[in-house]
Amino acid sequence: AAQKIAEIEAEIARTQKNKATENHLGLLKAKLARFRRELLESATKGSKGAGEGFDVSKSGDARVGLVGFPSVGKSTLLNKLTETYSEVAAYEFTTLTCIPGVIRHLGARIQLLDLPGIIEGAKDGKGRGKQVIAVAKTCNLICIVLDGTRPLTDKLIIERELEGFGIRLNKTPPDIIVRKKDKGGIFITRTVPTPRLSDETVNLICKEYRMNSADITLRAPCTADELIDVLEGNRAYIPCLYVINKCDELSLEDLNVMNKLPNCAYVSADKEWNLSGMIERIWDMLDLLRIYTKPKGIAPDYDAPVVLPRRKCTVEDFCNRIHRGIMSEFKYALVWGMSAKHYAQKVGREHVLMDEDIVQIIKKL
Repeated sequence: AAQKIAEIEAEIARTQKNKATENHLGLLKAKLARFRRELLESATKGSKGAGEGFDVSKSGDARVGLVGFPSVGKSTLLNKLTETYSEVAAYEFTTLTCIPGVIRHLGARIQLLDLPGIIEGAKDGKGRGKQVIAVAKTCNLICIVLDGTRPLTDKLIIERELEGFGIRLNKTPPDIIVRKKDKGGIFITRTVPTPRLSDETVNLICKEYRMNSADITLRAPCTADELIDVLEGNRAYIPCLYVINKCDELSLEDLNVMNKLPNCAYVSADKEWNLSGMIERIWDMLDLLRIYTKPKGIAPDYDAPVVLPRRKCTVEDFCNRIHRGIMSEFKYALVWGMSAKHYAQKVGREHVLMDEDIVQIIKKL
């Protein structure tokens, strides 16, 4: 499978991208995705016990992974940002397993993982890259740590490794709906024009996946890669922050060039420059809300908020975050704050909460 992957990648690289070759390229990309999946599945079956040291249980309100090449300062960042010790040395591959720590910020507990350095070819099973990227896939946010003194091509290499493993950085899932059928062939519906994805390309990709009958709805200007991602079904869409370390060794001209990169935080882990700014960026990109509890007749507890992601922040989500059994006794809730239309608004389980709301739950008698 590895040899076939290399052959297909070489053919994609030498094929010119134009209207005449788009169907051929779509088919090659579908074959590439299928062979990569088969390679990973065979490697997972044959590597019992190879993930030792990587089975870190998820804790806290969110999980953030530090990913990067060896000796870029991931362990130093973990030591400075949390109360955990990760061995630091001047040689590469100091960290050999996944080391967790906890950042406490605005009452929230954020789990920070120091992952071993990955090398080029990790997506194909080189080094322990497969386990590292598999753990990164479980994170709510990935921090790619880059050495500011090294070329920015490192950023592209790491992105390619993560992309090859099915992680899509700073992207949203494609607006494509695929419904499989028993018969009737491939029926394609478009709500917008898709100049980069023709009917012939869609049919070729479906044929590669042995899908002979399906209703496919394209609701955005999609590409062949995005259709393949939907058919694979195992893609993780994770926000990513690029942490440029060792900024104390850079000139002002270098910093001005790097400042044009989106989603970046500039730090010096050794000299502790801008670490608080990095935590603020992590908090913003996690997009979390703090909801305060208020027992009847007692002042709200501002020290221990219930932390929820913005995409799941109804009263029901709030109750389930505290305890799964609360909803069986739930009658209504009283809400104070930005989401309430008036003081102590009486709301149901579907009410959407906002940051720093205060909630009191009233149970059935």
